[in-house]
Amino acid sequence: MHDLRGGGHAWHRARVESGRYHGEVARPKSRSSAQRDRQHHARTTGRSGNPAKARTAPVAARGPVTAADWISGARVRTLPLAIAPVALGTGAGAVAIADGNWYPVRALLALIVALALQIGVNYANDYSDGVRGTDEFRVGPARLTGSGVVKPKQVLAVAFAFFAIAAIAGLVLTIMMQEWWFLAVGAAAIVAAWFYTGGKRPYGYAGFGELFVFVFFGLVATAGSAFVQSRWVNLEAWLGGVGVGLLACAVLMANNLRDVAQDRLAGKRTLAVLVGPLVGRILFAVFMLVPFALVGFWALVYPTASLLFFALLAAVPACIIVLWGKTPRELITALQLASLTSLVYGVGLGLVFAL
Repeated sequence: MHDLRGGGHAWHRARVESGRYHGEVARPKSRSSAQRDRQHHARTTGRSGNPAKARTAPVAARGPVTAADWISGARVRTLPLAIAPVALGTGAGAVAIADGNWYPVRALLALIVALALQIGVNYANDYSDGVRGTDEFRVGPARLTGSGVVKPKQVLAVAFAFFAIAAIAGLVLTIMMQEWWFLAVGAAAIVAAWFYTGGKRPYGYAGFGELFVFVFFGLVATAGSAFVQSRWVNLEAWLGGVGVGLLACAVLMANNLRDVAQDRLAGKRTLAVLVGPLVGRILFAVFMLVPFALVGFWALVYPTASLLFFALLAAVPACIIVLWGKTPRELITALQLASLTSLVYGVGLGLVFAL
């Protein structure tokens, strides 16, 4: 998003760190120039594309890491993406429960799985992007690994700890319900979380991030939460999963639009990089507004669903900001509004179904 001409990598990094040109409109380099920058970056930093072979960044010369640093690394603003599908799926499952009872312990375990996976993938991304050198080009909030605040192995250990929490909660849920195929679904979710930015060929670097977010934080999380309540996945769960999945894609798109120019330099080919900023902005609006077409459908069956149109008070401004905004700070605001929309949509529609 910034003019990188004529200064070299060291000058660019110093300007990014000082924040002097926050908000300038991007003028991406040519492909050959960007490739030369990446090659120079690899030579000077010693980082490879494979996190397992990457040289770790030195810990910054500052005080000890604080709880605030770890909380920032967890990226709390993304947690609504884990809460929304569980709330919606639980409400959808309540519709299909024959005996009229619902199972709060099962719902709590499903929520723990979703939250632990979301936090785990956030720390895993922090680690993988940091050791690859991708965050050298970053203009958003500082990362634990990329900034050198925390040693990479510590960040990786915390990521795996949250994956373990998700696995334990999932195992308990599996034993309670005697549905052993849950283990395969859980393993697939953890593998998908790691290879988003981890491994030799992360799919998040090839434009498939939105697809996997839609599948796992939309369809799988919502349908799975409905199933643990009723052992059945109804239309409410499937269509609800489509809605929250698209909103999760919108959050990811807003994040990636902010870093389009920097991701090009780092060789990170997100969907926003592949389609370009203009198409990416249009896709963001589509991701945000299509779920409300589904609300219109549900309002024909559940009249109280029409109350969810109030969530457009956050969704429409987010679309306006992304379509016409020019600065990274504006896109961060849009991301926050998209996360809020997802939370209201998931919890609200879940309550509509349940009540």
